Amino acid sequence: MDLQKLIDEIDSALPDADPLARIGEAQRRARALNDVGDQLVDHYVAQARAAGASWSQIGDALGVTKQAAQQRRAGTQFERFTGRARNMVVVAQDHARRRRHPAVTSEHLLLALIESEGLGAMVIEQLAGSGGVVAETVTADLVPGTGAQPVHVPFAEDCKRVLDETLDQALGLGHNYIGTEHVLLGIMKVPDCRAAEVLTRFGVDYERARDMVAGALLGFRAGRKAKES
Repeated sequence: MDLQKLIDEIDSALPDADPLARIGEAQRRARALNDVGDQLVDHYVAQARAAGASWSQIGDALGVTKQAAQQRRAGTQFERFTGRARNMVVVAQDHARRRRHPAVTSEHLLLALIESEGLGAMVIEQLAGSGGVVAETVTADLVPGTGAQPVHVPFAEDCKRVLDETLDQALGLGHNYIGTEHVLLGIMKVPDCRAAEVLTRFGVDYERARDMVAGALLGFRAGRKAKES
């Protein structure tokens, strides 16, 4: 975007403001532009990953190392999580910690997802027939550990893969945030993780879940527009 155009827009929007007020407005717009820029890059990173590109190749395209490319994405991932989705991750960590497990797995994440009462949980309830029964099945397999209760519980590899998928799912639906529904879709895109295996057993599959998420969000938007009109 042209610099002079941005300056003209701020001057026009704040004709009577002093220079300090305009600095504040310029800062807000700069942050918004940076966020849009990050989303633009993330969109094409997700496309490249879906097409089979490696993190090394993506790092080359970004002009950084493979590790830096992965860290860049990891650093922005939780910033996009909604409040409910962030709380869900904390609850998953609590599930692992209380059971004295050494890492947060996809099963802990699924339990927290069902308890979140968000759109992801609603989709599970409709497709599986009962979120509670799914949770009971998962819980039955989570044998408590015998060691000391850990203070910090890292993410297990399967959980990392699920969380990594959430951004791809959000961007694929044209969303700039990550909600519980994207976590559900992320689980289903890692079919060999235990959480996906349980959900599949109860009749939950990726395509149906994605269609239901997209339909529900369209319904929410239509209802909001109807209220505003």
